[in-house]
Amino acid sequence: MPLTPRRLTTGATLIAALAALGAGLAPTATASAAPLPSAATAAEGTETPSPDVAGITAALRAAMADGAPGAMARFSGPDGVESLTAGVRDRATGAPMDIHARFRIGSVSKTFSTVVLLQLVDEGRLVLDAPVNRYLPGLLPDDRITVRHLLTHRSGLADYTNAMFADTVPGFEAVRNRVFTYQELVDLSLAEPRTTEPGVSYRYSNANFVVVGMLIEKLTGKPVDRAYEQRVFKPLKLRDTSYVHPDTRIKGLRVRGYLHPDAAGEPLVDSTEQTVSWAQSAGAVISSPADLNTFTSALMRGRLLSPAMLEEMTTVTPTDTTNTRFYGLGLRRYDLSCGTRVYGHTGTVQGFYTYAFSTRDGRRSLSAVANTSNHGAANTALGGTLEAAFCGPKPAPAASARTASGAFADSAPLPAERDLPERH
Repeated sequence: MPLTPRRLTTGATLIAALAALGAGLAPTATASAAPLPSAATAAEGTETPSPDVAGITAALRAAMADGAPGAMARFSGPDGVESLTAGVRDRATGAPMDIHARFRIGSVSKTFSTVVLLQLVDEGRLVLDAPVNRYLPGLLPDDRITVRHLLTHRSGLADYTNAMFADTVPGFEAVRNRVFTYQELVDLSLAEPRTTEPGVSYRYSNANFVVVGMLIEKLTGKPVDRAYEQRVFKPLKLRDTSYVHPDTRIKGLRVRGYLHPDAAGEPLVDSTEQTVSWAQSAGAVISSPADLNTFTSALMRGRLLSPAMLEEMTTVTPTDTTNTRFYGLGLRRYDLSCGTRVYGHTGTVQGFYTYAFSTRDGRRSLSAVANTSNHGAANTALGGTLEAAFCGPKPAPAASARTASGAFADSAPLPAERDLPERH
């Protein structure tokens, strides 16, 4: 389907890129750019590749082809801000995707929680390698589980969401309006066998960050929403970012989320309104593309943590055998094909896939969202925005790069890492 930009306010570089795309853009896409401060531009240097607008657009369009009603991405770099939207944010009204709209960021919330906890380490109120039970006596059955094990997903605590969402839509509807205590969620995890000995291997589990929320509240004496607000949201002026648990609403201009049922061909389920109490400090934050850019950039620039603590956070170990995907402390690192390393997190919550990443110097950042979930192909497609944004246009592959079947050896992206169970 041809796409006609709804509005365009941009510089000559982006105009040329969009002109080259012509009718190849996805439906209802928009693009915009605004200059960043000159100091940031000067510091970045001139060899940084410009984002591949066509590639970002193709990734958004691919996410829609794989079932997302809409998708959008916002890139902030030395030459300004570029935004692209495609499809709709509300299937009922047909309202187009809007780059200013808010949405549920899922497990990107883990990075917010980690920042708060590491600030407490900076303040001498917590020791990373101390047992969790020192601060929450008797909570866990193993005194070997440390705070660091939680943040690196090496505690061995089972992920209770695997059983909770074994049947995707029925599982979601059972918890959509339910309000859990932290203890109830921990108990769900402890009722299952542990997945590894403490510290031995990476096993992603939402239970780890439920315990992180408990630590935050115990050490600050405040609900986790107050800690987020005082330590991250207000200092960075993240006006579109909030933690409203157990309220079910996304206030203001919002993207509606749509959950794919397990059975093929069944209608999408509007999953926008929910408590997200099943996740809380593991995944209940609401934000916008601009705020996510600001957050990941500020984090990497050292505005939230001491240099020593940021070094701890960005010290990573592999999460798979590709040697391109890693995990630090509440933070993913992806090594892209061009050699660029980006830090941030992926997010999945019913109805939304999110990517929020920045370069280590914080001068380039990308946030992207598609308003669907339980459809891993859409998640993988959305992840293609990272390569396009941070590596720029890919050169035409040489004939030697072709495989026996005629395809290019590096054409298939790695499947997206899963933050929740996926049935498709």
